[in-house]
Amino acid sequence: MSMTTAQGFRKYTTDEVWAKLRSYDCVTQMWQSVVREFPESIAIADDGKEYSFAQLDADAAAFRAVLKLEKGAKVGILCANSYDFVKAFLAVTTAGGVAVVLPAQLDAGTVFGCCMKFGLSKLVYQPQLAEKTAVAAAQAKHVELIDVTTTAQGTAPAVVCGADDPCVIMFTGGTTGRSKGALLSNGAVMQGTLNGCYGYPEVFGQRYLLVLPLSHVFGLIRNLMTSLYTGSTLFICRNNKDMFRDIAVFKPTILVLVPALAEMALTLSKKFKRNMLGEELKYIICGAAPVPPYLLEEYRKLGVTVFPGYGLTESANLVSGNPETITKPDSVGLLYPNQEYKLVDGELWLKGKNMMLGYVGEDELQAYEDGWFKTGDLVRIDEDGFLYITGRIKEIIILPNGENVSPAVVEANFNALPFIQDSQVFEDVSESGTHFLALEVVPRMTELAAMNLEDPNAYIMAELERVNKTLLPYERVSRIVIRDTDFERTPSMKIVRYKKCN
Repeated sequence: MSMTTAQGFRKYTTDEVWAKLRSYDCVTQMWQSVVREFPESIAIADDGKEYSFAQLDADAAAFRAVLKLEKGAKVGILCANSYDFVKAFLAVTTAGGVAVVLPAQLDAGTVFGCCMKFGLSKLVYQPQLAEKTAVAAAQAKHVELIDVTTTAQGTAPAVVCGADDPCVIMFTGGTTGRSKGALLSNGAVMQGTLNGCYGYPEVFGQRYLLVLPLSHVFGLIRNLMTSLYTGSTLFICRNNKDMFRDIAVFKPTILVLVPALAEMALTLSKKFKRNMLGEELKYIICGAAPVPPYLLEEYRKLGVTVFPGYGLTESANLVSGNPETITKPDSVGLLYPNQEYKLVDGELWLKGKNMMLGYVGEDELQAYEDGWFKTGDLVRIDEDGFLYITGRIKEIIILPNGENVSPAVVEANFNALPFIQDSQVFEDVSESGTHFLALEVVPRMTELAAMNLEDPNAYIMAELERVNKTLLPYERVSRIVIRDTDFERTPSMKIVRYKKCN
């Protein structure tokens, strides 16, 4: 068992930045401090308008008057990525309420179900999403529906909460794979927000572009909250199809992306012979799925540093971040401060300020043991304290001969080939009932095109077979398929794994 501190990140930033990194117990304390320090700076740019920190503070205070919340009241927020969302989220959390973040794509029946399950007293919605509140309006009479554009006379004061007071409920698949509501305290949200500042030479006064959904913890904590904490400007991309157009206009210095989006941007940059993410971009914060070392190296050639990391909704997003991308490209980095961790049979167990208070209305027995949260992730930690993910317990394949195979470990060998974008190792069954390992890969077509190969598929297959022979006998795949389409992906762009064979 070990306790983590911030000192491992100290050497990666300047004295000036380090001195400005302060801990807060709640969102209200952080927000009031930020508004005092950066009142006239632009906090949010959205839909052709810019809002200063002072303006956002005034709008949040006015919306607190609309909400009329009691401390601890649960308020659903049904808003797409927008200034509306930011205003509503800050209004709820600085009023001492609990923001229940509802993905905009939910249907009316599910929105109603969330109202009942989470005990909402109010539901804030955008007018364009009003039809999704129809069932709740008809059947959840105790829930007050509030149009986010509603105005009122005057303002309501902010409420200072304790670090242990609840702050936000986020959807997560958790360690069991079924969607649940993770309840994060004010202290956890603030620790996650602060963690987003560690490991970079520059972090204050940056320009962020938002493309990730704010209903996902990576988008909410690392993209929105860390941007606000650092007095940075957040440009909201309302439609991901406009991402590159918005980048050209806004010229971000930091992007928070999942690997699939970073891969797409790199492919287009190679195709059009220019950096599609803009010449002013310094950093890409990349997570929510494994980040291949290939991306780190290729972006380095463009003058952009990619920082991989690892986190969970249950940990307010951020568990670790990697400031040593050159020397340790396979690592997800150093563990952030104020966490206790231990490895149990290779699985990472966590306690700490950033950890959730629990799942709302769910049996937590599978997730906890003796107060430790069991992440379900298999890891190793090197002599310098850097963390490496080696697989997921629920994805382990047990072969007929009793050998345990981690698909992630095997896939890493194939993904090391520069022309392989993604791969999936899975268990399959032959017509005769024999169980075996199979591999499907998605190639990087731009890499292959640059090689001027006479038969690209034959070359790919030969290289995959070469790598296959280097694996341990029980890890070797018996069938390889080269895909011409991407894998099915989750909303956070993770590969949807095939179901295990019975």
